[in-house]
Amino acid sequence: MEINTNKLGLVLAVMLGGVHVVWSIFVLLGWGQPLLDFIFWAHMFSMPVIVMPFDGLASISLIAITSALGYLAGCVLGTVWNKVQVKD
Repeated sequence: MEINTNKLGLVLAVMLGGVHVVWSIFVLLGWGQPLLDFIFWAHMFSMPVIVMPFDGLASISLIAITSALGYLAGCVLGTVWNKVQVKD
């Protein structure tokens, strides 16, 4: 079965970008630090991480870069998948 590399790229772009949209909203609402504190507690980590105040430019950059990397990863994975498939 051949994978459409463009569609896979778009799916991964939306997934990675979407996670970072949600993270940006959490930071904007002031929920970022409590969320990280809970995650570190639940994983039994002790690491001083401080969530900085929301920065719109940083947020847009984060979402754009992770979406682009997701698209690239999807295209690469789809291409590799298509190359290793045995064709009858």
